[in-house]
Amino acid sequence: MGCLVSQLAAKFAFFPPTPPTYQVKKRDDGKLVAVSTTSSLPIAIDDSSLDVMSIRTKRGNKIVAFYLRNQYARLTVLYSHGNAADLGQLYDLFVQLKANLRVNLIGYDYSGYGASTGKPSEFDTYADIEAVYECLQMEYGISQEDLILYGQSVGSGPTLHLAAQLPRLRGVVLHSAILSGLRVLCHVKFSLCCDIYKNVNKIRKVKCPALVIHGTEDDVVNWLHGNGLWEMAREPYEPLWIKGGGHCNLELYPDYIRHLCKFIQEMENTTTQTRLKKIRLKKRLKSTTRCCKINLRRPKCPKCLNPSCIKWPACLRCFACNRCSCRCKKCSCMCTMCSCLCAANCSCW
Repeated sequence: MGCLVSQLAAKFAFFPPTPPTYQVKKRDDGKLVAVSTTSSLPIAIDDSSLDVMSIRTKRGNKIVAFYLRNQYARLTVLYSHGNAADLGQLYDLFVQLKANLRVNLIGYDYSGYGASTGKPSEFDTYADIEAVYECLQMEYGISQEDLILYGQSVGSGPTLHLAAQLPRLRGVVLHSAILSGLRVLCHVKFSLCCDIYKNVNKIRKVKCPALVIHGTEDDVVNWLHGNGLWEMAREPYEPLWIKGGGHCNLELYPDYIRHLCKFIQEMENTTTQTRLKKIRLKKRLKSTTRCCKINLRRPKCPKCLNPSCIKWPACLRCFACNRCSCRCKKCSCMCTMCSCLCAANCSCW
């Protein structure tokens, strides 16, 4: 039953261009080239910075990937596209992103898209992105610390699937992303067994900065999807809400490339040490004591941090929180919380 439901959901989620906009051919020297279906010329003529690859996935399909080099790049972007495009349509965008962001970029076609074999499904896209990531590691020596995952629309599904497994990933970009497939189709606020791409659950597992880009007038995936993902992210980056932007035209707005450049530059300057400092600072800020169903920050006085100073049973008898105001005689902190904090060692109660 689960397979039938998954196949039905796939029919609503995937719309590969028919016929594909390109074909892959092998030259006399054995190198693969992508040729446009509207002409007999390669998509990139004499472009030594482009590698066309055929990668086998663990589900037995062969998917096509374009790897574009930038000699000044410090980071690499792994791009997962939307549901109604293939690499032939996206090549010009890849060239612009590679140049403007100063990154290496690899894009791939899902199983059943473009010149990739097989049929598209949720779990095939997971296998596809895992195969591309493994290729980056083995063929180009790129580690997760130097990688940014980019997911557009349906591409946010495989992007968050992989991001949730990589604890040292540099960053994630979610472009017109979805909370889940069912939430797009039926506008519900819950998940069922037939739901696909449950990003609402996976975003909480992503440990790197997450940039969310969404158009306010998106009539395919409502802006609330992007806003929900941004609010649930563990390390949210400043989002980009493009006023008047739709689902497939955000690249045309100047703010799009400007904000992406800012994000990439900050990710380049971010080191493991600075990230750890941010994490420790956030943990410190979240270290609160819960008393009488009110979140109260622990006093900074060393004496009041002594475990013997905190008498939790006193919380049961405290009915006047936030109304007490006295000065503790054994330390310089203000006891403006309740009697359960300093009852043992302070004479103010």
